[in-house]
Amino acid sequence: SQGLVIIGNHNPEVGFEEDLDNLAAAFRELGIQYPVAQDNNGDKWRAYNNSYWPTLYLIDKRGRIRYVHIGEGSYAETESAIQALLAESYP
Repeated sequence: SQGLVIIGNHNPEVGFEEDLDNLAAAFRELGIQYPVAQDNNGDKWRAYNNSYWPTLYLIDKRGRIRYVHIGEGSYAETESAIQALLAESYP
């Protein structure tokens, strides 16, 4: 309701993870309800020059990357960054 959109990107490491049915089953099991792109060829991974997993990108309302976090953790910092971006006016 505040404008936050979550999109995941799945870049499989093994063949089992490339199968859409297996991926959908895993998302159901984990309760993941946001859209996730299946990036079997790594196109999206390379487009962001990504080298690490997991990596979180926060993109502002103008489409600019404003925050990057590599790895897990820093949840309070990430939450603060999300809140700050949501508070910005839309161009």
